[in-house]
Amino acid sequence: MDLKFKVSAHIAKPVAEVFEAVADPAKLSGYFTTGGAKGRLETGATVYWDFHDFPGAFPVEVKSVEPNSRIVLNWAAEDRQGAYPTTVVMTFEALEDGRTLVTIAESGWRETPEGLAASYGNCQGWMQMLCALKAYLEYGVNLREGMFK
Repeated sequence: MDLKFKVSAHIAKPVAEVFEAVADPAKLSGYFTTGGAKGRLETGATVYWDFHDFPGAFPVEVKSVEPNSRIVLNWAAEDRQGAYPTTVVMTFEALEDGRTLVTIAESGWRETPEGLAASYGNCQGWMQMLCALKAYLEYGVNLREGMFK
């Protein structure tokens, strides 16, 4: 069993604006990282994301960034054997109608009951991130504000 998933959403904004809303920590903190984000997503950087539903900032390793196109991250999963990295790949595709297709794929969990449960939780979280990104960019609404406090 290969534990992985992929979620996607269409955002009615140009690709550069959508990409920047993910790469810029101030913007990311406006709709996703409820406890804040520190550090811009740039190749080789380690940034820190904090969430009220999972308190305590944790490191996110930025493996590669192709502006307006692709971001590859590693972050930790954990089970009884200890912590290990999963890989997140975000792609940004400019569409002919001016919208952007954002796809987020994550893989690398251990094939254990804990790994399966963690993959489901992250799938839920990334889909929520895409919904929050859409609401933030298209309507100026922060869907996650007050949700976890």
